[in-house]
Amino acid sequence: MLNIIAPLRPLSSAENAGLVVPMLIGLLRTMRPRQWTKNLLFVFPPLVFDSQLFDPDALARVVLCSCLLIVISGSVYIINDLADLEADRAHPRKKSRPLAAGDVSAPVAWIAAIILPTLALAASNSVHQNLFWVLLVYFVLQVAYSFVLKHIVLLDILIVAAGFVLRVLAGGVVIDVQLSPWLYTSAGLLALFLVIGKRRQEFSALGANASYARPVYTHYNLALLDDMLRIVTASTMITYILYTVEARTMVRYGENLGLLTVPIVIYGLFRYLYLIHVQNEGSAPDEVLLTDRPLQATIAVAALAYFVIIYLL
Repeated sequence: MLNIIAPLRPLSSAENAGLVVPMLIGLLRTMRPRQWTKNLLFVFPPLVFDSQLFDPDALARVVLCSCLLIVISGSVYIINDLADLEADRAHPRKKSRPLAAGDVSAPVAWIAAIILPTLALAASNSVHQNLFWVLLVYFVLQVAYSFVLKHIVLLDILIVAAGFVLRVLAGGVVIDVQLSPWLYTSAGLLALFLVIGKRRQEFSALGANASYARPVYTHYNLALLDDMLRIVTASTMITYILYTVEARTMVRYGENLGLLTVPIVIYGLFRYLYLIHVQNEGSAPDEVLLTDRPLQATIAVAALAYFVIIYLL
């Protein structure tokens, strides 16, 4: 009698690799590598502005802090995609994400979402005890956002911005720096500026499907988002000016040279508004940063100005 059922056999190492490697690549994509630039823009300022950039120990701590934040924020993105699985499949752009597209299975994603932050939090405690608490608050807050807070109008935007402020706090805590409250305020308002700009473009692009892709959009409209963007833009400029006035590390020869960087920051804000309102750029801010040359040049010029003022003069 012919055996019509093929006998089971163990997979070869090549076949295992053929299954595991794409899954790992999918997990890495789910962790949003393009958004890792946030940890450079928001974790390093305390180190730079406190004149510790060339302190090997401080630099190593901030680099390690950035790596831990990458792992924790990446695990939050995995959890967020698991929570939004069905909505992402209906989204014109998000449906290509690994989980929504089926490139990564939900059980594997859940395992990664548990193991990665556990390891990162354990490592953070060995670096600095206060860093552990900052990262724990960040993780809990972002997980709460993924399941509950993102459905609460206005609070959804504020929670995302709070994640950026906690990044700045982590960068200061790890090197024991007492930061200016105006730096926290500037960072928080800049984060709000970027978050509202992204939401405004996403809401506009999705049109009638906006509330299905993100239910909280039921409570938003373009007029509200534009008004919020105007208020936050003005507030960001004012608080940054106040920070430069107060910043002692940028005072040289009796003059506060930090004020020279104000036009650079204003241009950067205006450039992003131009991309939103004229070019109809709808990508996330980190993706815009990786593609828009004038914004890249603005950040490079600002970094050079800070370096010259704080470390060379």
